[in-house]
Amino acid sequence: MAGLGRIGAALKNLWAKEPVITVSIAIAAVAVLSPLLSPYAKYSGMINRATPYTYPVPLRDDGNLPDVPAHPCDKEGPSLEWLKKL
Repeated sequence: MAGLGRIGAALKNLWAKEPVITVSIAIAAVAVLSPLLSPYAKYSGMINRATPYTYPVPLRDDGNLPDVPAHPCDKEGPSLEWLKKL
């Protein structure tokens, strides 16, 4: 608790001497913290994990490629079904 008292005293002193700098520091802190606290950060992370970074080259299937999926979405991995349900 003594640490919070010192921080409070320092902020009070800074506000008394330099209110513009104090407000700019507060705005910068909100700008840094708001994306981390935003609910959209969760969904954008889920979309980024489900979206492939490289797209496969289409192959002409002659029946000799059993391990290659017919369509890129046929492979196992994260899906976007949760996005359709929103």
